[in-house]
Amino acid sequence: MAVTAQTRNRPANARTATPSLLASLPQSDAIAQVKVKRLLSDVMPKVLANNSAKLAELNANIESFKTRTGLDPRSFDEVALSVRYTYPSEGVTKLITAALARGTFSPGAMVAAGRLAANGNYREEKYGGKTVYIFKLDENLRVFGVIDLRIRELASSAIDAKTLALGDPTSIRSIIDANAGRKFANPDLVNLANNNPTAVIGFGGNLSPQVIKNLDISNSSLTGDLSGLRQAYGSVDATEKDLEIFLGAKTVDANAARDLGDTLEGLKQFGALFVGRLSGARGVLAKSALTNLKIVTQANELQIRTAVAQADIGPLVAN
Repeated sequence: MAVTAQTRNRPANARTATPSLLASLPQSDAIAQVKVKRLLSDVMPKVLANNSAKLAELNANIESFKTRTGLDPRSFDEVALSVRYTYPSEGVTKLITAALARGTFSPGAMVAAGRLAANGNYREEKYGGKTVYIFKLDENLRVFGVIDLRIRELASSAIDAKTLALGDPTSIRSIIDANAGRKFANPDLVNLANNNPTAVIGFGGNLSPQVIKNLDISNSSLTGDLSGLRQAYGSVDATEKDLEIFLGAKTVDANAARDLGDTLEGLKQFGALFVGRLSGARGVLAKSALTNLKIVTQANELQIRTAVAQADIGPLVAN
């Protein structure tokens, strides 16, 4: 079934929270949860309602991912992502990502498609009582038809009948270990990522001084304000017409939060001077986001909220 621009309206109170996959992730520096089925069947068709070419491309990417991996993104309810930071060289932060997906899948179809896609570069390993399927692809692949990643080796393993692990071989082994011990590895990050349990996307992450330093921001004042950050979290949710975006940050102390809030308020006022010069769809979206932008500081936390019409985003998605 293709994603279509016509979807059945569903009241917000009809959504019910399901047990989170986030608790099954291994030790992470950042985590995120995506309600894949809702994203593909509800949100994206509304966002791309006026961009038929991009909607067709999205459906093509979904079918391509299904062909290459034997996995249909539309059969998964949600995906949880684990991110670990590494620092391979001075000034460089590398993200190592693994995923848990909950839904319906066929290990046999996955292996058959993977063997074909990998052109013989396929192997199986046993680890912790699980079978790990490893495909050497060494190419770009739109994971779940949405996320464009350069993948050298894609490993997968069925954690249970409805949960699939995806990532590099090392990450898959860490997921198997985490689930074998049933160890709740990231309680603080899970709480942050679940700040809005019904959101389409929720995330939370630690921000080490090294991560902030490696951002290499040219504005020294902003760099100084950002140096006080220790955690970031947020969510993206959808109403009938709008996308609601929330971003929160925890700093070392209340002074750091206040200073960062003041800087962002200044940038908001400065941005208002230039938004009026933007024309077309870009100007409509920028004006809406800036008009609805709210910045609030509470103790050592900073919270930012805005909302934009879903239909205003579609025209800006590149074809």
